[in-house]
Amino acid sequence: MFELPVIYTIGHSTRTLSEFIELLQAEHIEWLADIRTAPLSRTNPQFNFNTLPQALAAQNIDYIQLAKLGGLRKKSKTVAPVINGFWINQSFHNYADYALSNEFESGLSQLLALSQNQQCAIMCAEAVWWRCHRRIVADYLIHRGRIVVHLMGRTIAKSATLSKAATPMGHSLVYPAQTCRMRCS
Repeated sequence: MFELPVIYTIGHSTRTLSEFIELLQAEHIEWLADIRTAPLSRTNPQFNFNTLPQALAAQNIDYIQLAKLGGLRKKSKTVAPVINGFWINQSFHNYADYALSNEFESGLSQLLALSQNQQCAIMCAEAVWWRCHRRIVADYLIHRGRIVVHLMGRTIAKSATLSKAATPMGHSLVYPAQTCRMRCS
């Protein structure tokens, strides 16, 4: 049986470019999908969209920016607050609402196609996955049958699991409010 490649998640944080590339190379990453809405960093310019692709290409790693999967989403005017009421943190709530959109679905489809035959990682700025919209993207990937691993450091990786409130709704997920709610800060 054919097994699809694992999809990794990683946050660049304050790593040096060489540390970051070493983490990618250790997992044989062929594509890096940048899922930052604004692929710029004043404090870590080595991860800016106008320099990072060339540095990765020198190491035979391709780069693509998938803004359709980017975070920093506004409050939805069309999704009822209760639909994703599990998320107390407004940023996660907003992103979960956005993930119900056609634009998100388009970006996710692009990522799934890209990662079908090649080792891929998705990247954002936040070091830890549980404080980043990567956690919701990971939920969607798991829901679509993919294995996801969060890269934390040279010897630290965590297999992703579906968030406990994630409830399938067709190809989408909703996170309804429950008695036990996750506090994401």
